[in-house]
Amino acid sequence: MTTAPTAPPLGLADPVFAERYRIMCSRDTRFDGQFITGVHTTGIYCRPSCPATTPKPGNVSFYLTAAAAHDAGLRACKRCLPDAVPGSPAWNTRDDLAARSMRLISDGIVERDGVAGLAARLGYTPRHLTRVLVAELGAGPLALARAHRAQTARLLLLSTDLPITHVAFAAGFGSVRQFNDTVTAVYERTPSEVRAARRSEPEYAAAGVDQAETKITLNLPARAPFDGAGLLRFLGTRALPGVETATATSYARTVQLPHGTATVEATVSGTDAAPALACSIRLAHLTDLAPLVSRLRRLFDLDADAPAIDRHLAADPALSAPVAQTPGIRVPGSMDAEETLFRALIGQQISVAAARTTLTRLAGALGEPLPGPQLRLLFPTAAQIAAGGRAVLRGPAARIETILRVAQALAVGDLTLSFGQTRADLEASLVALPGIGPWTAGYVAMRVLGSPDILLTSDLALRQGAGRLGLDVEPRALAARGADWAPWRSYAGMHLWHASGRPALVSSKQTG
Repeated sequence: MTTAPTAPPLGLADPVFAERYRIMCSRDTRFDGQFITGVHTTGIYCRPSCPATTPKPGNVSFYLTAAAAHDAGLRACKRCLPDAVPGSPAWNTRDDLAARSMRLISDGIVERDGVAGLAARLGYTPRHLTRVLVAELGAGPLALARAHRAQTARLLLLSTDLPITHVAFAAGFGSVRQFNDTVTAVYERTPSEVRAARRSEPEYAAAGVDQAETKITLNLPARAPFDGAGLLRFLGTRALPGVETATATSYARTVQLPHGTATVEATVSGTDAAPALACSIRLAHLTDLAPLVSRLRRLFDLDADAPAIDRHLAADPALSAPVAQTPGIRVPGSMDAEETLFRALIGQQISVAAARTTLTRLAGALGEPLPGPQLRLLFPTAAQIAAGGRAVLRGPAARIETILRVAQALAVGDLTLSFGQTRADLEASLVALPGIGPWTAGYVAMRVLGSPDILLTSDLALRQGAGRLGLDVEPRALAARGADWAPWRSYAGMHLWHASGRPALVSSKQTG
């Protein structure tokens, strides 16, 4: 294990340290999850809003990850529970190697493919990757993955009645002994003691020993404010019968994960001050839990720095009223990158309703069937679309050829989509294919990578919304105005779509 330096930083003379120390002294909950406070005299690390006595500057270090705090010999605070907060928004706002690594680590790539597999996905050697992560985040990939497993384990111990041995493997540990040692080191409690400290019993226990019947409920915190209702409207408008269901308060769907299938129902819960997503999950394989949680957080954009986004966008007089009307607006993410791409390709130049009809027919004809009265289909894979799409798809021949060409490229590995790509690489790989333009590439990057700074100025609905807010709708002029909205142009675009009075992110009718 690589050990991060344990000496406190320069102190209040360092502007970054001074800013974080002021935040810690003010106990501002908006910054929980964005960095970690390590107190060397007590040997613990806390969230910035921890109510404990404020430590002296010389006794404090600040870390970007729990793994760095662990490597510095610190354990999690039992009072403020620093792991029980939304994650850092930096892994979406940043596009560097460290951020891309964190996106893949949270999706469980180290547990599946090891550090070598993570490095290969990112295009670097394991040695170089480790060097960069230690320099940037204070911990190497193994330590970062270990911290993520510990957090998943704690969530399961507190939220379910799964046997402790099942929790160990669901969290991604290779053995029960490794699980026991890690949980004890991080939380200074055994797994049994962590479970005994929970404040309420789970709503229901695991349905049985058979993993195919495993049912879990989890509560995923969101950073306030959170426009969960807007996300549910977006998802509900596009829900495909058999694959998805949606109501005004919940969204459910099937999903293919690395080791098997799952169904999940997510309900917006909590309070305005502490919003959350209550999730009811059925998993074929417990080891898929961590990737599923990661993708749910991305789909609902739970970690977005909503206060900073709203404050920045509201500074523009044209956006001040929309921001006040819809605080905490979110950019919908993606549960499956390939599915998002096919939805974008099929939805181009047609209405949302027409795209939904086509996608429903495609899923019904080619998707793998699952048992269940409502959620009974998986969205078809690229290989299934490449093999059978021609007989199902309707519309202009050029569009059908593009869809089939993309499906074949994905199926044979000539095209890859990954949470670990840079925005530039993802967009370039898409526009290099005939029939895919900048709108589709930008839309997919925004959804799959969570890129916060994309403004699709060629979109007709977005331009209509801009006009209703008194903005110049000519694409170049709108792009120039949008420069003031950086680095949050994706969120500004959501406000413009909302102002159009049409479904946000309509199946793009582009201009220009």
